[in-house]
Amino acid sequence: MPPIDLPAIRDLMVEIPEGYVEMRDDRTKTKWTAQVRAFFLAKYPVTQEFYHKITYESPSSFKGSHRPVETVSWKDAVVFCNTLSSLTELTPCYTLLPNEDKITFDPTANGFRLPTEAEWQYACQAGTRAITYGELDQIAWYKANSSQQTQDVGQKQPNAWGLYDMLGNVWEWCSDIYDEEVYGSYRVFRGGGWYDEERSVMATTRRRSHPISFRIDDLGFRIARNSS
Repeated sequence: MPPIDLPAIRDLMVEIPEGYVEMRDDRTKTKWTAQVRAFFLAKYPVTQEFYHKITYESPSSFKGSHRPVETVSWKDAVVFCNTLSSLTELTPCYTLLPNEDKITFDPTANGFRLPTEAEWQYACQAGTRAITYGELDQIAWYKANSSQQTQDVGQKQPNAWGLYDMLGNVWEWCSDIYDEEVYGSYRVFRGGGWYDEERSVMATTRRRSHPISFRIDDLGFRIARNSS
């Protein structure tokens, strides 16, 4: 495959300013504040068309070029990020060891990556502390309006920073391990999906699962990149 046009991909990303975000875990009843450095985040979840262009794979259960890719594991998502980085002549952020499931992450690399969950929540809330960024029917596909399937990205209203589908449509993998002492290598995903009730589709809702084996039809991802 020839190199991918990096400027074209940059046009699909929003620069998120630095700031702070208040995080919470309802399971452990804890709260903490995280600092977020400026970074770039894609306007949309990765679509099936984009995923196929990079990987030549079409794993999604609900087919459609402009629908979000789903039925992808956390490892599938970081392999996509690494491949995209290589094709755009950037330094991959992840190192996958041959014949092992261990994956290491270089936060200083200039390639594409998954957002941290603090970055994800901060970007979703657009610098506020709100649990949504508008009336849910106007901003998200969820159980009440999704027709029980994913929908094309970018149809609902964006948040104040120009990000679409941060809530609903598909959950989105984040880079973080959820709680290594309790859940081992389980990774976080955020945002709610097409199958979820309104009470689950919030900027603060956290879920987790196995990074290698877990794939489901309401879980995808969007790409991030360091700003410098």
